[in-house]
Amino acid sequence: MALGNYTTVTGFILQGITENPKLQIILFMAFSFIYFCTLVGNLGMIMLIRVDPRLHTSMYFFLSSLSLLDIGYSSVIAPKTLDIFSTETKDISFAGCVVQFFFLSLCANTELCLLAVMAYDRFVAICKPLLYHVVMSRRVCIQLVVGSYLYAFANGIAHTSSLFSLSFCHSNVLDHFFCDIPPLQKISCSNTRIDELVHFTFAAIATIVTIVIILVSYTYIIFAILRIRSSEGRRKAFNTCASHLTVVAMLYGTLFFMYLRPSSSNSADQDKVVAVFYTLVIPMLNPLIYSLRNKEVKDALRRTIYQKIIPRCM
Repeated sequence: MALGNYTTVTGFILQGITENPKLQIILFMAFSFIYFCTLVGNLGMIMLIRVDPRLHTSMYFFLSSLSLLDIGYSSVIAPKTLDIFSTETKDISFAGCVVQFFFLSLCANTELCLLAVMAYDRFVAICKPLLYHVVMSRRVCIQLVVGSYLYAFANGIAHTSSLFSLSFCHSNVLDHFFCDIPPLQKISCSNTRIDELVHFTFAAIATIVTIVIILVSYTYIIFAILRIRSSEGRRKAFNTCASHLTVVAMLYGTLFFMYLRPSSSNSADQDKVVAVFYTLVIPMLNPLIYSLRNKEVKDALRRTIYQKIIPRCM
C-alpha cells in the first residue's frame, strides 16, 4: 500500500505497554478483569434502564447511550491489547490501524458531545422543570444523540484523513499499545506541523464547545439549587448532577493532558498510562459512578432483583 511518494509501510508493530514477560501476564489479567467489568457493568446498566419503567426518562436514555458508547470505546482497544499481552502477534495492518484510530476518534468525540447533552438535560430538569417533558421529548433526545454521532463521524473523518495522509518510511514500530496520534506522528517522515495543527484545532473546538455548554449549564444549575429553600431539595438536586460532574472531570482531565499539550512535552510511558485510564478504566468506572451515587438507579436495581431475578430462582 502506498500513501504519498515515500511511503513503504504496509503495517505497524505495536510495542505494547511493556516487554517484561512477567509484567505482561499481570497486565493481561488486570486488563481482562477491567474489560469484563466494563462489559458487565455497562450492559447491566442498559438492561436495567430498559426493564424498569421508572427509568424511562431522557436522563436515563442518555445514560444508556453513554453505556453503549463505553462498550464500543473499550472494545476498540481491549481485544487487540489483550492479544499483544497473550501472543507474540504485535503487528496490525495499515487498514486495521486506520479503522482502529477512526473508531477511537468517533467514540471519544461522541462521548464529549453526549456529556454536553446530559449537562443540558440536567439544566432543563432543574431550571425549567415545568417544561422538561416538552423540551426534552423522545424525539428531541433521539435527535441529540444522532447529532452527536454525526458530528463525531465528521470529526473522526477529519482526524483520520489528516493523520494517515502522512508518509511513514523511517519505521513501522509504534511505541504504544494502539494506533494513536503522537506515536504515529513520531515515526512519520513527513512534516507533521500541518497535521498537528489540524488535530489540535479539531480537538480544541470539540473540547471547548462541549465544555462551555457544560459550564454554562452548571452555572445556571448552581444558582437554581441555591434558590431552593429546602436542604433536602438542594441535596436531591445536587445528587442528580454529582455523578455526571465526576465523569466529566475524569474524562476532560485526561483528554486535556493527552491531546491539548505541546508535542514537545510528550512522554511515551506517560502517554500509555493516561491512555489506559481514558480508554479502559473510565468506561469501566462510569456505570459504577452512576449506580453508586444515584438513588434512582440503586432503587431500580433493588426492585429488579427482588421482583424479577429472585422469583425466577425460587
